[in-house]
Amino acid sequence: MPIHKLIKRFFPSQQPTHPAIVANNMISVAADKDLPVRDCDFVVFDTELTGLKQRRDEIIAIGAVRIKNVRICFEDTFYALIKPQGKLYTPSTLIHRITPGELRRAEPIKEVLPRFIDFCGGAFLVGHHVSLDLEFVNRACQNYLGGVIESSSLDTMRLARAYKTSLNGPYLDHHEKQDSYRLSSLSDEFHLPKFAEHNALQDALQTAYLFIYLIRKLRYGDTGTVNDYLKLK
Repeated sequence: MPIHKLIKRFFPSQQPTHPAIVANNMISVAADKDLPVRDCDFVVFDTELTGLKQRRDEIIAIGAVRIKNVRICFEDTFYALIKPQGKLYTPSTLIHRITPGELRRAEPIKEVLPRFIDFCGGAFLVGHHVSLDLEFVNRACQNYLGGVIESSSLDTMRLARAYKTSLNGPYLDHHEKQDSYRLSSLSDEFHLPKFAEHNALQDALQTAYLFIYLIRKLRYGDTGTVNDYLKLK
């Protein structure tokens, strides 16, 4: 069971659920996963973190871009720096290059999350290794907004594995190269436009290009449904 559901089950929030969560989940529940992806809205998102430990680390940036009609809406993006409650660890600053000074001027996560949820608007979510980002986002939502995002999500890492399997057969060794499914590695392999790494908005744009590439290459194409792509392994 995902960690945010365990948290919700054993440590129910004492605060009322934020209206942004309620509205988003009402739309998400009604979303038709049997529509072709070309008729669906997606929000591709990424986070930057102080580290990867769920109990200690925090989100310090969220970036997102919308996709409509299997096209990136470059004019429709979201980006926010977030002031952490705890210490910003030096190793993480070497990766994302977000300085403590920048974060001291940033907003707290309880003010950023409702705006991010409103931006998502019940769209299907997309990310690269999306479960990691969703776990951090939903833990924060549970802590500060009294609920979690229930939107269905597609993982470009899983789609990439399915695509490579379709090209190479079931005996493809996905573990042959440890870094072969990194976002930057896949973007190089598929000759996609390159964006700066370890910036939440730039990584979201990079993931959006990868998502559209894979949708066009996989056997379902843009006539495949969200359910078709959710079932790929």
